[in-house]
Amino acid sequence: MRIPRDLSGPDLIRALGKLGYVATRQSGSHARLTTTERGEHHVTIPIHDPLRIGTLAAILAAVAAHQGISRDELLNRLLA
Repeated sequence: MRIPRDLSGPDLIRALGKLGYVATRQSGSHARLTTTERGEHHVTIPIHDPLRIGTLAAILAAVAAHQGISRDELLNRLLA
């Protein structure tokens, strides 16, 4: 599955909520999300519209690695 080109930071934060991520703090235009499922994991999401492709790819790779799934499987779970 291709990475969406029009995904905003707030949209990604809502989607990551499906996997148990919750916003723990915000500093300026960046929010930090934390999950304690499968061990503690933090990820920083810029509040931009749209997110840059490289930034989004790096965030998705980090979340997929923590979840133990492929990036395509992660995209299917987030965007379904």
